[in-house]
Amino acid sequence: MKIVRCISCDGFGWFEDDFSGEVEDCDWCSGVGYVYRNEKGTDKRIPRDDFETVADQLEQLEIERMREMGYQGEAKKPWQQDIRKDTNLGQNPYDNNE
Repeated sequence: MKIVRCISCDGFGWFEDDFSGEVEDCDWCSGVGYVYRNEKGTDKRIPRDDFETVADQLEQLEIERMREMGYQGEAKKPWQQDIRKDTNLGQNPYDNNE
């Protein structure tokens, strides 16, 4: 079996209600975002017992999905994000400039 992106949630692993903002895990993949697909094209949840075995593969698939969405780098700390400049969150709490 190969691992593929969940067709129900498109790899997000969850759904958000547009009106209430309530979030819940995808029923098809149980919040993983990916499923096993057999040679007949049938999808099956990845059991928790398999997570350690497939973790590297899931991580690589997630990196590919993020790149498709336009993500180009690594996570930035709040004080490194341009949108937070000139705000309290834009200040590095580890700087001792006081």
